[in-house]
Amino acid sequence: MIDFRLGEEYEALRKTVQDFAQNEVAPVIGGFYEREEFPYELVAQMGRMGLFGLPFPEEYGGMGGDYFALCLALEELARVDSSIAITLEAGVSLGAMPIYRFGDAVQRERWLPALCSGEALGAFGLTEPGGGSDAGATRTTARLDNDEWVINGSKSFITNSGTDITRLVTVTAVTGEKPGGGKEISAIILPSGTPGFAVAPKYSKVGWNASDTHELSFSDCRVPAENLLGERGRGYAQFLSILDEGRVAIAALSVGLAQGCVDECLRYVREREAFGRQIGTYQAIQFKIADMEARAHTARLAYYAAASKMLRGEPFKKEASIAKLVSSNAAMDNARDATQIFGGYGFMNEFAVGRFYRDAKILEVGEGTSEIQRMLIARELGLH
Repeated sequence: MIDFRLGEEYEALRKTVQDFAQNEVAPVIGGFYEREEFPYELVAQMGRMGLFGLPFPEEYGGMGGDYFALCLALEELARVDSSIAITLEAGVSLGAMPIYRFGDAVQRERWLPALCSGEALGAFGLTEPGGGSDAGATRTTARLDNDEWVINGSKSFITNSGTDITRLVTVTAVTGEKPGGGKEISAIILPSGTPGFAVAPKYSKVGWNASDTHELSFSDCRVPAENLLGERGRGYAQFLSILDEGRVAIAALSVGLAQGCVDECLRYVREREAFGRQIGTYQAIQFKIADMEARAHTARLAYYAAASKMLRGEPFKKEASIAKLVSSNAAMDNARDATQIFGGYGFMNEFAVGRFYRDAKILEVGEGTSEIQRMLIARELGLH
């Protein structure tokens, strides 16, 4: 029997995060967004709620949940604001998850407790200024000098990399050449404050203005050889598997934004009058909102399906790409329609739909562009 209802624990979590988003985040996040300020206290509250530890075992300070629980939390947060949602998504799936998936016992015990509690943030250093979607074109290098890695290079668009509580960035770097030719790419943990590790001023962004994003540079950064994460030469493959999981999380975040657009429009059309009637009584508006709800509903089913295969341990690369593609499209389309329904007010930053419109576009770019998702889906269908 197919049953799409959430179990009691999932539903309790969803409701808890929904209450937090509506009562704690919604009243204040607009101000953080306008000031382009990182919301440290909200992040601390999420830490105390256990959200940063949702998919990790209790032995590391986690909640003992799973990745779908994280997705539910992301959806509810993004219904109100995407900056706070991406801070959680990147902190968990990109900051802590590589250490949990590929770290040794010492690395896990050193880093995971603080990351699970939200007292510290980790970042994921993959993208480079000249790389973009071509992540295999890594130019950052790391060479062994006795018992230390010496790292040189740069990374761009790195979330959670420059906050006061950022403790590490895991970077991919060329550590040699493969036996058959080509770059040997490995992953190395680089603690914040390492000499030669420079964080550039924050970007001026179109959206996600209450989240933290920087370019990073490394000049003869030295870290112990034991900071190698996972197997030497497997860094690129490791990060690709992390991105598969991350795409399900970004899909959930996208669904949240798409549903948030519906929420805002339903409130607005019951209050706004035009030509002597509530605008929600006009069929043109009703049809537009119906289409928005259909997109959000369909996209939610897509990420539920991907998460289900992931949790069963089945291959889910195709489903993750489908969920990411469908959900990011839904977010962008719903944000555009919501702005149209709000008219001039939708162009004002004081209204949530204005933020949603600015935040939606990056969802079609980050963690694999829509074009990359189509390419991956085609490959999974046997088209090479």
